[in-house]
Amino acid sequence: MSCPHCQGLESLFNQRQARNDLKAYRKLGPSKATGILLVALRAAGIEGATLLDIGGGVGVIQLDLMHAGVARAVDVDASTAYLAAAREEAERAGFGSQVTYLHGDFVELAPTIDMADIVTLDRVVCCYPDMPALVGLSAARARRLYGVIYPRDAWWTRWGAAAVNLAMRVRRVPYRFYVHAPSAVGAQAQSAGLEPHFRRVLGVWQVEVFRRMQAAPA
Repeated sequence: MSCPHCQGLESLFNQRQARNDLKAYRKLGPSKATGILLVALRAAGIEGATLLDIGGGVGVIQLDLMHAGVARAVDVDASTAYLAAAREEAERAGFGSQVTYLHGDFVELAPTIDMADIVTLDRVVCCYPDMPALVGLSAARARRLYGVIYPRDAWWTRWGAAAVNLAMRVRRVPYRFYVHAPSAVGAQAQSAGLEPHFRRVLGVWQVEVFRRMQAAPA
């Protein structure tokens, strides 16, 4: 991956950060926002489903949903350190053979990635410079459910994003934090044939699930 933002992701989400996140997950479990998304997805029925987890981090969503009945998962991540941590945890939990790991920019890889019953992006939209491409392409790959967590659109989240981005510029790290209007994110999901199903705001984060009324073709 030669794109600047991908290099920034590799720099920030490095081995040290991956180890810290994995340690926190083992001790505390999913974050509150992630937990809300997982409950909403499980309530929709996931037994035997397939999962595409974009920016899967240390594998929290994959592991929880496989424990709940998901049959197979694909984890796409721009961070080699996070992919390694997710693989380690999946093997530790006995799910190593059920997950496929892909390293790279999802938007670039999208033409080679199959559809899945469930597609998730947990705090990924805020890390990507082209939201319409990311949400549009990922939503199009959801046969049934599309779950996304991203920052709420408020003056204080935009102020926080500006502060983060200033710090990144000072450090010369090619990573930027983005805040998008929910209407814009929703429009991309709906243009892919999905409709709103669940929404909850928790502090900084907005948790949404979209669903496809008629099953998409395999």
